Amino acid sequence: MNAYDSELVKSILCKNNFEITAVADEAEVVFLNTCAIRENAHSKIYGRLGEIKHLKRKNKRLVVGLLGCMAQNLRGGLKQNENMIDIFAGPDSYKRLPAMIDSVLETGSKEYDFSLSEFEDYSDVYPKRLPGVNAWIAVMRGCDNFCTFCVVPYTRGRERSRTVESVVSETEKLAQEGFRQVTLLGQNVNSYRSNGSDFADLMRVVTEVDGIERVRFTSPHPKDFPDKFLQVMVENPKICNHVHLPLQAGSDRILAKMARTYTRDDFIELVDRIRDIVPGVALTTDIIIGFPTETDRDFEETYEVMDGIGFESSYIFKYSERQNTIAFKKHPDDVPEEVKTERIVRLFELQKRKSLAANQREVGSTLEVLVEGRSKKTDKEWIGRTEGNKIVVFEKALTACRAGDLLRLQINAATANTLFGEPIATHLKLTEKADEFSSC
Repeated sequence: MNAYDSELVKSILCKNNFEITAVADEAEVVFLNTCAIRENAHSKIYGRLGEIKHLKRKNKRLVVGLLGCMAQNLRGGLKQNENMIDIFAGPDSYKRLPAMIDSVLETGSKEYDFSLSEFEDYSDVYPKRLPGVNAWIAVMRGCDNFCTFCVVPYTRGRERSRTVESVVSETEKLAQEGFRQVTLLGQNVNSYRSNGSDFADLMRVVTEVDGIERVRFTSPHPKDFPDKFLQVMVENPKICNHVHLPLQAGSDRILAKMARTYTRDDFIELVDRIRDIVPGVALTTDIIIGFPTETDRDFEETYEVMDGIGFESSYIFKYSERQNTIAFKKHPDDVPEEVKTERIVRLFELQKRKSLAANQREVGSTLEVLVEGRSKKTDKEWIGRTEGNKIVVFEKALTACRAGDLLRLQINAATANTLFGEPIATHLKLTEKADEFSSC
């Protein structure tokens, strides 16, 4: 979502005669677009502000701005480096940035805008993207769930959906620019509603856009999973066979404290239903370790659920307090850091075994892979992704392919994180604008 928001900000600034530079020393304005979901995200921003200090010393007129959720949540109340920040703007204030910059340059005073909108969805702004294979599209903003650990409803406001027409229009432009895949974004995509259309309806029409070969989505909430949604996945080959389904915890007691609105058994039943309706689906998840009052037994229940379901991969995090959330106000962070560390290590080890076993099952199979570009490790290899969002590496010398091509690869080896294969047939579909993407 932040990557997409940064593209919106670039578009807004460019329309107001600003030029984007990748060289910090050349900049007259530096913006940091921030996340507030975990403490590690805050720490990174404090580190980046420290790096920018020398630029401010060299150029007293340099404008430094803090954007996004961290700015919205802390509302300027930073522990350090606040004096060097000239602009604070929340996620609904990006259209005001040109005027805020002008004001800082003219008056030297700081600018603040923390207003949250019930209507702003930026559907009238076409993001300024770098060429590539995948493009993010935010189909909705905000969230109405109010999970007790989550800051999103306070930093991004209440839930509002874009129109189907605006999403389709953006997708059509992306296809014309050569993008082959779109990923539909929302804090809870399957609660999307617009003029009588739900998320299943939206996915169906997005797949009808010529030139788009794959459609992904993230993230759904386990409480909103009608069979219609799953049936659209089954019926439409362009929708990737992958569902990211956040579990967060496997203990009913902790789930209730988190206000997740489902039980352990509800979640397991949903997993069984998804796997029954969508054969071969890849399931991934999110887990929070050390939520307030989490006991050894609570953790063991999470471990058991993870072990029983066998997710393809998972994002596992230690709980960290978020200012202004319900948990911050009502549930003291009472699980010792060393206990969190011990538990997260155990889950990492479990997930590594599960991921390795899942990937090894792919050895000998033939998978469709969307080529993303050259490997970061060597110019001799390409990387791509399967429908299930698994990374596949193969030698460049084996085929004359380009970023954006769809290939069939035979999988010959696997690690917990990567599949290794070789093309076994001609390209399924070629991209016409691949030269633009060859360095991605």
